Amino acid sequence: MVAGWVAAPRPVHADAATYLFVGPGAALREDRAGNERGPFPALALDLGMGSSPSGLLSVGGLAGLRTRFGDGSDFALSVRTATRGYVRADFGAALDLGGYVGQGSAGSPGLTATLSLGAPYAITANLVGSAGQDGARGLAFVAGIDLARFTVHRSTGLGWWVNPLPARDR
Repeated sequence: MVAGWVAAPRPVHADAATYLFVGPGAALREDRAGNERGPFPALALDLGMGSSPSGLLSVGGLAGLRTRFGDGSDFALSVRTATRGYVRADFGAALDLGGYVGQGSAGSPGLTATLSLGAPYAITANLVGSAGQDGARGLAFVAGIDLARFTVHRSTGLGWWVNPLPARDR
């Protein structure tokens, strides 16, 4: 009897917030000697997931690759805290705090912070700051679209463009 109860199918309601952002932009960097470099063309790629999008805030993790063309790339691991509106591809904000490892001329590890502002249809603008252990600092602005929020979590524009498999609100 217990085996039958355990094996019986039941509906599962465990949606997670997901992120898959891509966006171009521009970046500035100051090296350890205080010399400013840039602006560099930049590209940001972020992939992550978090707690249920039905709560007021969603907390999760994010892995990101930020490339400054002609200067190198940074790989970042961050903790993301996002509002429900942001996760649902509507107006909202997210804050990412974490660390990064630089490559190229920005080869030191350091800390990074990103403020992401979200608009309907998962249009996103990011302001990224970083501070390396060797005294290097960076600032970047990138704008783009979050494909996971646009396809899975979108709750805007449903009257004219249906989301066939939206994330649940429970």
